[in-house]
Amino acid sequence: MLLHFLLQSLLVTCFFLSFVHPVEPSTSRCSNISIPYPFGIAGKSHFLSQGFQISCGSRSSIEPGSPVLSIGDSVFGILDISLLDGFMTILASINSQQCRGNSSINLEGTVFTFSDTRNKFTALGCNVVAMLLNSSSGYSGGCASFCSSKDNIVNGSCSGVACCQALVPKGLKKLELEFGIISNKDNNTLSCGEAFIVEQNSYMFSSIDLSNTNSTKPQYRPVVLEWSIDGGSCEEAKQTASYACRENTYCYNSSNGIGYRCNCSQGFEGNPYLQGPDGCQDIDECSTRNPCTHKCVNTNGSFQCRCPAGMSGDGLREGSGCNGVGTLVIAIVTGLALLVLLFILGFWTHWLIKKRKLSKTRQRYFMQNGGLLLKQQMFSERALLHIFTSSELHKATNNFSNDNIVGRGGFGTVYKGILSDQVVVAIKKAQRIDQTQMEQFVNELIILSQANHKNVVQLLGCCLETEVPLLVYEFITNGALFHHLHNSSAPMSWEIRLSIAVETASALAYLHLAANIPIIHRDVKSSNILLDKNFTAKVSDFGASRPIPYNQTHVTTLVQGTLGYMDPEYFQTSQLTEKSDVYSFGVVLIELLTRKKPIMDGMMDDVRSLALQFSMLFHQNKLLEIVDSEVAEEAGMRHVETVAKLALRCLRLKGEERPRMIEVAIELEALRRLMRQHFILKSETLFQESWCHEEMSINTPPGLCLDGDGITGEESMEMILLPPKIL
Repeated sequence: MLLHFLLQSLLVTCFFLSFVHPVEPSTSRCSNISIPYPFGIAGKSHFLSQGFQISCGSRSSIEPGSPVLSIGDSVFGILDISLLDGFMTILASINSQQCRGNSSINLEGTVFTFSDTRNKFTALGCNVVAMLLNSSSGYSGGCASFCSSKDNIVNGSCSGVACCQALVPKGLKKLELEFGIISNKDNNTLSCGEAFIVEQNSYMFSSIDLSNTNSTKPQYRPVVLEWSIDGGSCEEAKQTASYACRENTYCYNSSNGIGYRCNCSQGFEGNPYLQGPDGCQDIDECSTRNPCTHKCVNTNGSFQCRCPAGMSGDGLREGSGCNGVGTLVIAIVTGLALLVLLFILGFWTHWLIKKRKLSKTRQRYFMQNGGLLLKQQMFSERALLHIFTSSELHKATNNFSNDNIVGRGGFGTVYKGILSDQVVVAIKKAQRIDQTQMEQFVNELIILSQANHKNVVQLLGCCLETEVPLLVYEFITNGALFHHLHNSSAPMSWEIRLSIAVETASALAYLHLAANIPIIHRDVKSSNILLDKNFTAKVSDFGASRPIPYNQTHVTTLVQGTLGYMDPEYFQTSQLTEKSDVYSFGVVLIELLTRKKPIMDGMMDDVRSLALQFSMLFHQNKLLEIVDSEVAEEAGMRHVETVAKLALRCLRLKGEERPRMIEVAIELEALRRLMRQHFILKSETLFQESWCHEEMSINTPPGLCLDGDGITGEESMEMILLPPKIL
């Protein structure tokens, strides 16, 4: 009897234990797709809750026997389940048709949400706006699709023409749409739209899809659902008995703000929702990676490398490894250390002597190039001019590598450099300066450092520790005007060229009227006019510039300049005046009009000067033979003739007959304003003519198409093109 009672008790205990601890769930398969827990197949494997139940039957939209997900009355074929990322890819027809209604699923009350990172909201149709609705906050996204004609529709492109895409809102569980028609004037376009959610990069637009927007046949496309464990955030779920994360795992909140998910801790791999051998188990790094040079000991979640006796180090193959220590090794290391020490002492002594010698050389160059005088002038004038060391500029230019050369000129070589604070600069290595002109050179540095004009390249500093002085300027990214006029296949518009002329004239006028001492540039040419990324002009290269005191009208110097731009009066008399810059600017103005070089192969046998040839053709009423055709077409010949007259006034042989630079700048600015008004009036006139053309078909009364002053559009444009009154 006692034995019988014990057997009954044992059976009851086993039954109770099997009830309390059911068989641990594991990963199952359906067709060729793995179904990891917390998902499970109904009737065949365990699943975490009803929302994770999957069927393996013949109702799949993929192929018979494939896994399917049931949501409400709908069944969707499963393409893939990601355990670690928390995604499920299904094959579904989730769309909304403007003409026939919705074919969608409602994920409310389920563990699923439309992924906002792996899906795209897509709309098809012509002149249709599809807006996603949110019951709590109204519109939450959408896009518009336009079609001007069927010829504009491009297969494979979903960029707003017949097809548009937008981001899926975070936390979306239901596809609710509102359609709107933008315009339906074109009878050849389709007005019925369709919108759907589809996996990102999986949909390729085709014009055939537009004809399917009226079709009742479902279109199946891959859609990514994000799943999570219901039960609040990680902090909330950890307080409950239903917390799903098992041993050696960590919990993280779902990115859409609904529920949480689990993952294996570092050093572990497996299913974070399972206990036992299928759960997160330690990775045996010793056998999988072999990370140690000698002995590897695997630990729970990590590993240890051990070195043999007499050796030390971390033991890692990618670390210091294990290093042995012995008497012979110590002797060899000691001897090598002594040799290295002697070498270091010798090298240090040599380096110290060389550095001292270099320091003396730099100091000698600094004094020779007027460094002491420059510091005195900077103190007395309170000028802000940074004095760079030679090592700073050698580092900035990679020891003045030829690869960093951006320009060469008669007054030096220009290098591109990057300072330690990542500021990009232009470093000009000047030619050797005359020691008798040292005071004048220092004065020019002080004057240029104080030149503060948006169209003058700013002098940032200098270096006098080298054999020849180094000047540091701001770096202008778009190169010289000469390149854009003569070496570029893409010509600039006249509007940009005129702006460059205005800005250059303004900068030269500023230099001529400088507050301290007026400055004459002496080498004005298109290669010394730099352009930034916005095509703003910057006057550069002041190596030939000369200051003129207020009580003098000119200075007598050795003739310097560039052939084709040089003032003939200055060439004959050696007397430099501000009108010399005016002449050179006149040549630049003709360059802008013609896109021809100042010295060219003339259309006449013995004429190579651009200025002379331009003057001859102007007085022969043959201006169109030399003016750039694009300028003539864009600006009109009256405007071109006005600019040409101003240029020829600048090129008069006698300097006293030329206008001052400030007068040139004012006239060019007036022309630029008239040009802008012309473009505005021209666009308004074209619009008015188009309107009148339509209205005349319904018997518009005569005179209705005149402008506000009773003047026709043609007459108004003619008034704009008249030469301005010079003030």
